[in-house]
Amino acid sequence: MTVTKGLEGVVAATSSISSIIDGVLTYRGINIDELAENASFEEVVYLLWFGKLPTRKELSEFSEQLVSEMHVPAQIIEQLKLYPKNMNTMAALRSAVSSLALFDPEANDMSREANIRKAIRLQAKIPVIVAAIARVREDKPVVEAKPGKSIAYNFLYMLTGKEPDDIAVEALNKALVLHADHELNASTFSARVTVATLSDIYSGVTSAIGTLKGPLHGGANEQVMVMLEQIGNIENVEAYIDEALRNKVKIMGFGHRVYKNGDPRAKHLQRMSYELGKLTGNTKWYEMSVKIEELVTSKKGLKPNVDFYSASVYTSLEIPRDLFTPIFAVSRVSGWTAHILEQYEDNRIIRPRAEYVGPTNNRYVPIDQRV
Repeated sequence: MTVTKGLEGVVAATSSISSIIDGVLTYRGINIDELAENASFEEVVYLLWFGKLPTRKELSEFSEQLVSEMHVPAQIIEQLKLYPKNMNTMAALRSAVSSLALFDPEANDMSREANIRKAIRLQAKIPVIVAAIARVREDKPVVEAKPGKSIAYNFLYMLTGKEPDDIAVEALNKALVLHADHELNASTFSARVTVATLSDIYSGVTSAIGTLKGPLHGGANEQVMVMLEQIGNIENVEAYIDEALRNKVKIMGFGHRVYKNGDPRAKHLQRMSYELGKLTGNTKWYEMSVKIEELVTSKKGLKPNVDFYSASVYTSLEIPRDLFTPIFAVSRVSGWTAHILEQYEDNRIIRPRAEYVGPTNNRYVPIDQRV
C-alpha cells in the first residue's frame, strides 16, 4: 500500500458538482467569477442541486419554498436558551442541526423527493439558527424572516432586527456564493462518508459542521480577524508580519492546498471589503489587509485565500467574530447537500485502509505476570 498523508492528490470520488482545474473554480462548469458577479445565492443553490440555472419561474418558486421554511421549532429556540452565554457557536449550531432531525417526520425517508425537501429545510433553517444563537445569548427576541426576501437579506435582518443596506446584502450574497461549494473539501468529504453508510441527510450535515468547526478548515477567517485585532493599526503591520515570518508562525488566510497561483474567490471579497469600508466610513481593516497581503506575497510568495478578506467583510457588516464560521455553514450547506444527494444516487460505502505501523508478534500476557 502507498500511504498519502491527508489523502493529498488522492481521487476518492467522481462528481459533477464543482471542479478546480488549473486554478479555476467552477460550479457545474460555470466559472466562479461569473457567478460571483451575476448570481443570487438562491440561483447557485438551485444550480448545485439540480445541475442547471433556474428559469425565472423556477427561481421564484424555489425562493418561495426556501423562505417558507425559514423557521425552526420552538423547542430548538428553547434548547439554545439553555446553552451557556459563552457557548461555542459552532458547537451550538452542530447540536441544533442534529436536533432538527427529531422534528422532521421525513427524517428517515430516503427517497430523492424527500431528500430534496429536507435539503430545502436545512438550507432555510441553518441561517435562522445562526441568527438565533446570536440573539438568544444577548437575551434579545428571535426575529422572524421576511417573505419575499433573499437568504442574504433575511440573515442580516434576523441577526440585527434592522433593514440591511443594499451593499450589505450584496456583500453577504457574494460571500455565500463564493463559499457554496469547493469540490471534495474536508467537511464535504465528511458528509459523504457519513451518508455512504445510508445514514440520513441530517447526520451527514451534522458531520460536516463538526468538520468545519476546526481552525484548519472553517475557522481560518475568524483567526484572520484575531490577527488584525492583535496588530491594531496599519503602522504595526510590517513589524508584526516580519516577526511572524522570522518565528515561522503561520499567517492565517494565506496559501491553499489546491491553488498554486492564488484563490480565485479572494479578489471578489477584497472588492467588497473596500466597498463596505467606504460605506461604513472605516477602511482600517481593508487597508491593513492589503498591506499584509503585499508583505506576505512579496516575502513568502503566498497569496490570500477566500478566508482572508472575508474577515474584514464580516466585520464591516458588524457580524460578531465567532459567527464567521457559522456563516460559512449557512453557505456551504448548499454544497454539502448537493454532494449528499449525489452520493445517494451512486452509493458505495467509503471505507479506506490504513497502513499498520504498530508492533507485531506480541502475545497476551496474564495480568499477574505483567510489569
